[in-house]
Amino acid sequence: RSSDLSERDRMGFPPGVAQGMVMKAFKSFECLAQQDHERRVKDLEQKLKQQLDKELSEKMPVPALPEEVEIGSVVETVTADTEGAGNEPQEAVNKDASIGPPVESSEAAASQSRDEPSPLPREQEQFQKNPESYNGAVRENYIWSQDYTDIEIKVPVPMEVRKGKQVSVDLRSTSIRVAVKEGTSERVLMEGTLTHKINTETSLWSLEPGKCILINLSKNGEYWWNAILEGEEKIDIDKINKERSMAAVDDEEHAVLDRLNYDYHQKLQGKPQSHEQKVHEIDDRKSTR
Repeated sequence: RSSDLSERDRMGFPPGVAQGMVMKAFKSFECLAQQDHERRVKDLEQKLKQQLDKELSEKMPVPALPEEVEIGSVVETVTADTEGAGNEPQEAVNKDASIGPPVESSEAAASQSRDEPSPLPREQEQFQKNPESYNGAVRENYIWSQDYTDIEIKVPVPMEVRKGKQVSVDLRSTSIRVAVKEGTSERVLMEGTLTHKINTETSLWSLEPGKCILINLSKNGEYWWNAILEGEEKIDIDKINKERSMAAVDDEEHAVLDRLNYDYHQKLQGKPQSHEQKVHEIDDRKSTR
């Protein structure tokens, strides 16, 4: 047996045989893919045709079947109804015709009710439901609210009032005057003596064009007002919310509140409070010396 391999003894397919096998397999699978594609197209066409037939059948109106009419019974019914109507007294017909008020009078009443302004709220519970009158009240020419340090007043103005030069606002420590300019004269919207003094340096006002004049009064002391102007109706201070918001507390008071809150929780847990901790710290320093 010879150990040398010549070109005749090389392993593998003869030239062109492997390529022919691959092409044969490729063509067989290509035929199957073509058949599968044709089948899918056929199924899709069939589905589209069924859907189109269904839509056409839904759009086409179905002719109504003719109804059978019994002429004799209809004639008898009409005759009986006519005779019954003829026997009714004329007074009943006139009575039905007179039911209901005239259309013009009802329309006039509706327009009159629309023109009448809705009554102003009178109870403090009603004021508390409106953020603009919270802890305050609604008056004829303005609406006001308050917190622990400030008062906010809204005075409505006509739609044509769009610029600040069209209004006049005079804020003094004990009085207030608000007016709109009409030509050479002024129409006063709010004027009077304040029930308490205000800080004019931190009080300010602004105009919401066509809506209202917004006035912020800075209280001269931390107490609740029962009215803005002297002589007007007072609110019941016992029915307002007297809780102070954290926004109205300064830094020093914040620190005190934080310390009290800390001591409270320490006491509940049986741990030393802030002042006791300071005593322990001093004792520790002395012992280390």
